[in-house]
Amino acid sequence: MAHRHTVARHGAALTVLGALVLGAIPSAEAADPEPSAGSTATAAQTLGADKPSQQLLLALERDLKLTAAQARERLVNEAEAGTRAGRLRNALGERFAGAWLRGPVAAELTVATTSADDVAAIEAEGAKPVVVKNTLAALRAVKARLDSTDILYDTRNTPLWYVDVPGNRVVLEAADKASGDAFVLAAGLRPEQVAIRVTGNRPRLFENITGGDAFYIDNAARCSIGFSVTKDQQQGFVTAGHCGKQGSKTTGFNKADQGTFQASVFPGKDMAWVAANADWTARPEVKAEGDQKVQVAGSVEALVGASVCRSGSTTGWHCGTVEQHEVSVSYAEGTVDGLTQTTVCAEPGDSGGPYVAGVQAQGVTSGGSGDCTNGGTTFYQPVNPILSDFALILKTASQQAAPAPQDGTAADAWKSGRVYEVGATVTVAGVRYQCLQRHQAQGSWAPEATPALWQRL
Repeated sequence: MAHRHTVARHGAALTVLGALVLGAIPSAEAADPEPSAGSTATAAQTLGADKPSQQLLLALERDLKLTAAQARERLVNEAEAGTRAGRLRNALGERFAGAWLRGPVAAELTVATTSADDVAAIEAEGAKPVVVKNTLAALRAVKARLDSTDILYDTRNTPLWYVDVPGNRVVLEAADKASGDAFVLAAGLRPEQVAIRVTGNRPRLFENITGGDAFYIDNAARCSIGFSVTKDQQQGFVTAGHCGKQGSKTTGFNKADQGTFQASVFPGKDMAWVAANADWTARPEVKAEGDQKVQVAGSVEALVGASVCRSGSTTGWHCGTVEQHEVSVSYAEGTVDGLTQTTVCAEPGDSGGPYVAGVQAQGVTSGGSGDCTNGGTTFYQPVNPILSDFALILKTASQQAAPAPQDGTAADAWKSGRVYEVGATVTVAGVRYQCLQRHQAQGSWAPEATPALWQRL
């Protein structure tokens, strides 16, 4: 069963799939895959990028046209670049204007700033500096004006808007120039603040506990499982919000009773979670090629330009790259904010399925355009907001209990299971740390042991 809305994007029909790096100079850390006794793990080791599964490598080779060596190199570069970008983002503060990866093996990390005085600091981190006009905060403020206007405005002819970080601009995709101009005017913005891209397509929804497996909603629509989670002692999984409403019943791929939607948000966001019954065991796995499995190790957010792979119950395992974060998509059913746009293909029934970057969970399939024969564009709902909003814990392959707090009940004490944003600060044993990459804290990822994620102040 399929609902379709369309959005324009490079001439391909976008669809919401519903029910259904680093500077060219590699770091010294990245070159040494095995730390010596007592040393601190590199970013690649912390995030599991140094030991990718064969299924992940094969999919990257096929979909990104890489050799096996290039696929391995790309994963390490992406992991190391995230840490470098986080350090620079915190150092530049309000002058920061974004970071992204380029090149077949993500060998080039570009960091943008609004001040030429930052060039030397960016180059010192092995990144390519770009001096631009607009800060990332300023661009997000412009996009926020469009977001707030959408509530009262008919966006059928202006279905997609986002911050184009490499372009240092806000982009609005519209059926025609006049519709785009009218939306910008209604938001109280000046024409030069928003670039309008004319396109003929619109995103649509596809209505139809291992990530990627099929499940059925109220014996009618079909979606795909996202990631296994727990809440207190309750096991379950996350998926797309448009797959089902709170209280909807689910059955598994084998049509056996499975669980109940505990919470669901759509539109606005596209997130939901299902509590499974005692017959189902949540596994920290995502189905890959040929029913092989990829073990999920965490939820560290990938940069623009990083590779991502998706699993779904219709089309299986496919890979591509991240194009934009924080995209707003206006579906026929309503607008969803905060999505991530990718080059990965998908089809009806893939909705809710998981996206991973290496072994790091990224999000669940929302919608897109095209298909897996001719290629396409898809959007995913990032997983960290789902975990945070619903107070869920991502199931990971090396789940460990959190170490005992070393700062009593301090309000800023680090806590396993909390989702941390870039720039957040915590105190451990009297030492202050600042977050470098958005992630849900794992028990084994205490700040003092993970410089890939935390910087000591």
